[in-house]
Amino acid sequence: MARLLCRVHDQPLALVPHQGPLILAANHVNFLDAPIIVTHLQPRAVTALVKEETWDSPLMSYLFNIWEGIPIRRGEADLQAFQKALQALQEGKILGVSPEGTRSGTGVLGKGHPGVVLLALRSGAPILPLVYYGGERFHQNIRRLRRTDFFIKVGNPFTLRPVPSPISREVRQRMVDEIMYQMAALLPPAYRGVYADLEAATQDYLVFAPGVQSNLPPPPLR
Repeated sequence: MARLLCRVHDQPLALVPHQGPLILAANHVNFLDAPIIVTHLQPRAVTALVKEETWDSPLMSYLFNIWEGIPIRRGEADLQAFQKALQALQEGKILGVSPEGTRSGTGVLGKGHPGVVLLALRSGAPILPLVYYGGERFHQNIRRLRRTDFFIKVGNPFTLRPVPSPISREVRQRMVDEIMYQMAALLPPAYRGVYADLEAATQDYLVFAPGVQSNLPPPPLR
């Protein structure tokens, strides 16, 4: 069904590791994101943190029960969802997380929230930035009986540098901002939103494996 409605440019998904726990840090545009990404990552086991209200829809409830989605109560510390997410990673699954916490509708990045930081530090799982764009035109295209181009970009993975506990709010926000800049670098400039200025990005808390490059462009020659 996804391929009937969209032209999914999924070649970059070949870069997703074939095994092992993985946190997919992804942007969130609209209802197309999860069905397309989850189905195109098969046969890997994929789950995601999904807002609790999603289960109010019979269709979405059916789909996310099949995918073993993890309902999360937004705006509060949902320890049950946190523990289920850690368990999924311990089982070697891919865990999808949207640091923005909500749909943008436009594809333009909003401010990231630091929940993904605690998951990454507690689990030790690598973070893989994955972004998509084009899906924001779906409603406009479907009214004109046109298929929508759904572009996917996959970056290089990294882990977060361990820091002493307790972690201050400022440090957690700086960590998630560094993750968001890695995502922004994969997007065309018009979609980078509050992370448009890549020269302002830091990487103090990101650890790339030897030989693996940052997703940020190299600094300009002066």
